[in-house]
Amino acid sequence: MIIRRTLIALSLLGLVAACGGPNETAEVPEAEPAGASSAEIGDHVVHFSALTTDQLPPEVARAYNIVRSPNRAMLNVSVLRAADNKPVEASVAVKTVNLTGQLKNVTMRQITEQEAIYYIGETPVANRETLIFDISVMPDGVNTPSEVRFKRQFYTD
Repeated sequence: MIIRRTLIALSLLGLVAACGGPNETAEVPEAEPAGASSAEIGDHVVHFSALTTDQLPPEVARAYNIVRSPNRAMLNVSVLRAADNKPVEASVAVKTVNLTGQLKNVTMRQITEQEAIYYIGETPVANRETLIFDISVMPDGVNTPSEVRFKRQFYTD
């Protein structure tokens, strides 16, 4: 329970720092500038955050096999049913690039703790590097994926 609360608190911290990216296609929900942390996709809400893994307490990092480092970014995604705010399983894939167009590999994995379901992935990050996260989400029972985009700048020094 302590680990879950810590993950939620850290996710919220990362969410506060998230900012919206450009809306290049009409069907991609765009995060609000400076602080958006969720996007509605049909009957679901996608919550997202990104932070450096050194912000995780050591016991949380150990519990989830996450390497703590100021040079590693962690993406955290959760999907809730809008009607009752209950977590749902989903297919979550991420394409991440920096501002120079370099592709950053982020493989997502599911973490289930009691009633909570999280999808996390990690990637190396440099000081002042801005990453654009294109998240493809397809909640269970939905036949078409939805896309969410946000960007986040990381400070590692």
